Amino acid sequence: MSFWSALSAESRETFWRSLQALTATRIVISLVLLAYLAFDHKDVASAGPHLYADTCIAYLVLAGAFVLASVYVRKHFLMQVVLQIAVDIGVISVLYMAAAASRGSLVILYLFPLAGAAILAPRLLALFSAALVTLFLLIDSLYQVFLGAAGMPLTQAGLYGAAFFAIVMVVSRLAARLIRQEELATRHGADLKIQQAINQIVIADVDDGILVVDRDGHIFAGNPAAQHMLGLANGDSGFALSEVPALEPVAFAFSEWQQQVGPASAAGVARAAFVTVKPYRDSGGGEAGMAAWSGRRDLAAHLKLRFARVDTVDEASERCVIFLQDVTAIENQAQELKLASMGRLTASIAHEVRNPLSAIGHATALLAEDLHEPGQARLLKIVGDNVARVNRMVEDILQLSRKVQPNGDPLLLGPFLNELKTEFDETQSVADDIVWLGNTGAVPVRFDALHLREVLINLLTNALRYASGGVGSIRVYVVTDSAGGMELHVQDDGPGITPEVRAHLFEPFYTTSSKGTGLGLYLARELCLNNAAMLDYEYRFDASGFGVRAASGRFVISFAQPLGARGVTSNRKATT
Repeated sequence: MSFWSALSAESRETFWRSLQALTATRIVISLVLLAYLAFDHKDVASAGPHLYADTCIAYLVLAGAFVLASVYVRKHFLMQVVLQIAVDIGVISVLYMAAAASRGSLVILYLFPLAGAAILAPRLLALFSAALVTLFLLIDSLYQVFLGAAGMPLTQAGLYGAAFFAIVMVVSRLAARLIRQEELATRHGADLKIQQAINQIVIADVDDGILVVDRDGHIFAGNPAAQHMLGLANGDSGFALSEVPALEPVAFAFSEWQQQVGPASAAGVARAAFVTVKPYRDSGGGEAGMAAWSGRRDLAAHLKLRFARVDTVDEASERCVIFLQDVTAIENQAQELKLASMGRLTASIAHEVRNPLSAIGHATALLAEDLHEPGQARLLKIVGDNVARVNRMVEDILQLSRKVQPNGDPLLLGPFLNELKTEFDETQSVADDIVWLGNTGAVPVRFDALHLREVLINLLTNALRYASGGVGSIRVYVVTDSAGGMELHVQDDGPGITPEVRAHLFEPFYTTSSKGTGLGLYLARELCLNNAAMLDYEYRFDASGFGVRAASGRFVISFAQPLGARGVTSNRKATT
């Protein structure tokens, strides 16, 4: 029984199904033999048709019993096989002796039990069955020669026996190979199930979000973390990222990564991209995407994205994995650590830096009164400019330590923005039509007016630096989303910020300008946080022809819940 005990449960089930198929075939053969007796009984008349008929009927009854045993008695497999093969050989031998001229055709019936033995029984037992059949044919041929009756020649009986042995060997080897392959497939299947179970546990428990998409951005699957970050409900899939306006930043970053790595690139993870996802912005999206996207719309997340391509057979089945990490808490923690370090630094900056700067600036001013040559004046100007730059940086650092409590009085943005625009146009000497004011909202917000002025002056100055200078090249407007929150958008028609710069945009001392200190946007965000608001840079998407949506950028101030926000209707149609 080592043959049977060495098999897996799946292989044993396959053997039982094969035995059931063999028993069903036995019923068909017995019925064919009975039909043969009904249509051509002259051939068996010499030996007695009753013996032939009784044998066929008994064979049919035994075949039915074997079917029931293989279905309901699922034990002693090898014993059932041996018993059935022995009955097959015995019945065919009785019919062979009962037949007269059709013995040659009945010999072919021996292939049925011998092939069954080669498939279902050990090879030694199958060869033993072939040996029994061969001995029977040889003994019968010798007996017919001894009686002087016409029968199968001895050489023909030997050839039949050799053919039976060859067939048993070939079928047995093929069956053994199939069994080994099935055993290997079963083991691999078990290992795969274990690995899938492990992967499901890891993916479900990991804090990072994981999305599986095709090359067109259609979502196939996502773990619970990704569903939470993107506001997806369980089972949301089958729609493209670009079909949902709130997920367009993810779709744009995914498209940019595909262009970087190329279609034939090996699987790997690209540089990170940072996006802001606000699922409650759902107007104007595709019907198919919005119908499939049934998740909640009331959260915003700042995400770090990484992408990887899965090795597949062809492009049609290509899959990519998007890793999402909510970096809001990490960024806040990093900012707090930097602020703590700066707090310790500011204690000595006033005395150690500002006093020498004042002395250098005073000496430069005195030298400028006595030196009038162009070369000397240019050098003095360089010194003065750098002294002013360092002094401005020191002022910005010192301002970080002044956590002044903001004024919590309500602020109407309409009059405030109109006054700010007039002042900005005068101080920057720009045309009146460059800065365009759109919808300013009718609901007051909670933000200190002085703080908001400083934030907006910083944003408008940056916009003026990169805008084209045409009519309406800088746009300022208010957006009221479906969740009742108010946002102030500041955007220009200049080139958008690259993902590399976006990753460090609000870090202190990071700047792409040779004349900047790298503290302006950091201070602006800190002032917003001090007023329970949030300053962020978001990509916006506009139709650009041929169905392609181009991306640019804008700064967005998300205010705290405004006064009287309950019941406010969406005002987004008046913007952009």
